[in-house]
Amino acid sequence: MTSVTAPDTVVAPSRPELDDGDHDRFAHYCRKADIVRAHVTGEAIEALCGKKWVPTRDPSRYPVCPTCKEMKDAGFTL
Repeated sequence: MTSVTAPDTVVAPSRPELDDGDHDRFAHYCRKADIVRAHVTGEAIEALCGKKWVPTRDPSRYPVCPTCKEMKDAGFTL
């Protein structure tokens, strides 16, 4: 008799928790390399203020995030 073994269970990687962006429309400070990578790969990036999202909109159409601006003015770097 031959025994049949079930394959190992495949678990999908968890998706990052993202903000939908509709509740706060601001332009955020991020690393330029991260922005380019996000546009190419579609992965989420993190702004200086901690917001995580996939950039898809033109940031010049929105005001600068007050938290990002405050942190950058205080000397925080990306």
